[in-house]
Amino acid sequence: MATCEVCGNDYDMTFEVHAQGEVHTFDSFECAISRMAPICEQCQCRIMGHGVDVDGHWYCGAHCARVADPERGRQARDAVLA
Repeated sequence: MATCEVCGNDYDMTFEVHAQGEVHTFDSFECAISRMAPICEQCQCRIMGHGVDVDGHWYCGAHCARVADPERGRQARDAVLA
């Protein structure tokens, strides 16, 4: 059994996430998201999807990118058109 690094639960079905040269152990996606998901620089929510990167600043979507940085954010799109 392994222990979740977020909640401390000693659980027989933990899983590891290998990212950026580190290994993390969690017992649920909830704990993994709370530890690893980036935070939107505008609304402070956890970014669980692709998010939007504007010059190294992360936002949950195009709307937050445009609100936070109207000049650079105007190029942000939530979906790629075919």
